[in-house]
Amino acid sequence: MSCNGRCIHVLLVEDNPADARLIQEHLRDANGLTFEILHRDTLDAGMQVADGGGTDVVLLDLSLPDSSGAETFRKLLERAPTLPVIVLTHLDDEDVAMRIVQDGAQDYLVKGEIDGRVLARAIRYAIERKRIKQELAAYAADLHARNAQMEADLTMAREIQQAFLPQRLPVFPPASAPEDAALRFSHYYQPCSAVGGDFFDVLALGDAKAGVLVCDVMGHGMRAALVTAIIRGLVEELRDSAAEPGLLLTELNEGLCAIFRNTELVTFATAVYLVVDADRHTARYACAGHPSPLWIRRSLGTVSSLPLDTRSCGPALNLYGASAFATSRVELAPGDEIVLFTDGLSEVEGPDGVCYGIDRLEAVAGSNAALRGTEFLASLVASARGFSQAGEFADDVCLVGVATAETA
Repeated sequence: MSCNGRCIHVLLVEDNPADARLIQEHLRDANGLTFEILHRDTLDAGMQVADGGGTDVVLLDLSLPDSSGAETFRKLLERAPTLPVIVLTHLDDEDVAMRIVQDGAQDYLVKGEIDGRVLARAIRYAIERKRIKQELAAYAADLHARNAQMEADLTMAREIQQAFLPQRLPVFPPASAPEDAALRFSHYYQPCSAVGGDFFDVLALGDAKAGVLVCDVMGHGMRAALVTAIIRGLVEELRDSAAEPGLLLTELNEGLCAIFRNTELVTFATAVYLVVDADRHTARYACAGHPSPLWIRRSLGTVSSLPLDTRSCGPALNLYGASAFATSRVELAPGDEIVLFTDGLSEVEGPDGVCYGIDRLEAVAGSNAALRGTEFLASLVASARGFSQAGEFADDVCLVGVATAETA
């Protein structure tokens, strides 16, 4: 509500006729503003006027026949919370008036120290301050509602994303007991926000053959989570190519490029895809700009990254358009384990900005190689988290381990 170029409707609640006349005279003498004054001499009568609407500002005497002191203002505020109120007080009530301003009155004026210019300015400022306060309150309420909706959306997105991840990792062969399985899986997944950009999947390709995909979408939050959902959908469509790692990544890249070709969204994802065959004792894999998985060779007591060459390690998905990915291959011994991970683990920053790094990760894996399954992964996570200067991960973290049986 602006005061410019219009009549300002003033409700004057004052039981002293002389004071009421003086205030009315002051407002008639105010230059540049027009006031219409409605005078009432009790609080109840004044609140009835306020109930009818059309009032821009209230000039309120604190000492009235039916109410006195701070209670006068509180009653009016409860009855008409949106009206700006200027308290009229005597000099000896100034402390009370200041407390009332802290409780929500727009201003206070001491009787006997008022002239037309001061009164008109106080009314104009009171109306503007109240308008701004109400606008800010409405904005805050709208922001709160939007935040609540966003939180609800994030909760739903988190639940959907968690549902996308394998809830129970398969057993190979399917009918075997876990302790007799030819391939044994473990995993760890922690987004750094409500939803994340890391994604993994385990594909059953035979009784003793499985495909393991880990990918890391650029960025965090909802945008990254949306891209992981797209990748998951593409992987489902490309299951016929899942036995060949290089082919799967090639076709996955083509699918992403086709989806994002006509958008302005700049995004890419790194990925590594591994096919482990327990019957043939082999691991075949391809990589798209992703850290090379760890290869824990327990029979030899060594830990290293899977060897990658320029053929099997191509660029990130959706980075350069058409790209072809080749497949690499290694022989596995009983008890070997391969751990796929995202760079949220290896790129943790410690003191002085030092990166945790692959060499440190390999060393920690070697010193904890006696552990198995989730305990082994937990030791890697604990080491990286402990190295972090903040004691927490700044990026999404995902690890998936696949181990062959201890005996052939």
